[in-house]
Amino acid sequence: MNYTELGRTGLDASIIGIGTEHMRGQPRETVVSTLRAAVEQGVNYFDVIFAMPEYVDYMREGFQGLRDRVLLAAHLGSTDRGGQYYKTRTAKRCESSFLNVLRRLETEYVDVLWLHNFNVLKDWDRASRSGFFDLACRLRDEGKARFLGTSGHYHGIMETAIESGLVDLIMLPVSMFNHAMPGRRALLDLCARQEIGVVAMKPFGGGKLLNRRGKLRVPKYQTSGETFQVKISSKVTPAQCLSYVLAQPGVTIALPGVKSESELAAALQMLEAGEAERDFSGLLADFGRYVEGECTYCNHCLPCPVVIDIGQVNRLLDRAELDLTPSLRAAYAALPVKASACTECGACTKRCPFGVDIIPRIHQAVNVFEGGAT
Repeated sequence: MNYTELGRTGLDASIIGIGTEHMRGQPRETVVSTLRAAVEQGVNYFDVIFAMPEYVDYMREGFQGLRDRVLLAAHLGSTDRGGQYYKTRTAKRCESSFLNVLRRLETEYVDVLWLHNFNVLKDWDRASRSGFFDLACRLRDEGKARFLGTSGHYHGIMETAIESGLVDLIMLPVSMFNHAMPGRRALLDLCARQEIGVVAMKPFGGGKLLNRRGKLRVPKYQTSGETFQVKISSKVTPAQCLSYVLAQPGVTIALPGVKSESELAAALQMLEAGEAERDFSGLLADFGRYVEGECTYCNHCLPCPVVIDIGQVNRLLDRAELDLTPSLRAAYAALPVKASACTECGACTKRCPFGVDIIPRIHQAVNVFEGGAT
């Protein structure tokens, strides 16, 4: 593993960090073994995105006895409601949720506290009025967070965050998908000049870049609002994706999401790959046109009033479109709430930052997995 200074924070971070979003719902043994294997292989930066008790408890077990070897990042504004992810800017609720995360992790502080998932200016303005930013600064001043950063998907809000002087870090999608995106290079150059650390999430494009050929729709969150379509002419590997991301100016950490030791091994293989295996230069000509509307299973659309796990429904549907296997049918059958429970209230569509037309996909899932049941 190689290490680099995380912007102007002075923290030495592994160039590959681990996003833990997809560990939610995995067995305790899988989560613990994957986290511990990552640390043993030199990973020291981990993003703890959720606040759900079971998820955080598994994180604690994974890091038990290893706190002095890892940099932990948590998210202010990522809370839970009824066991589902819930984003809020209410300062009181954010503080209570974050302090509960600290207690469950059995740590007195996190190294990075992300101002969670800002995508539009009115959200930034709302957070300013609610006392959200004052809370973040107080938590930092009290020693409960060493540094502040802003996470989100669009360039404009990242520039606003940098201009505010509040943050030392930003986290946004960086991948070959947005190679040709207008303004991306200027933003990364700005971060490099101001020593703002850049954590590049979704380096595999939500997994959609890997082992795919032919035409592919790309969601607008990958392009800061631009819409393109790509035609991938050859297989793309994790090593190529991570090498590309880490070659971009200003990028400090590539943050792939993994949920198992096998996915961890696939990501870390880049460290042992030869020059030819890491070479991405022949792929870049493919990435120039996009269209919007692709689900990345992030569940920012939640909470659902009837408690449908919308991200998992979409994940299973995407896989079923390639091959509707018995294991996919079994995975769908195991969902506590099926897609047919949807009331078409539209709350999920309003929350989705990526332009996904969710309700028609829910209907499609019903047709595929429930034989058109209503």
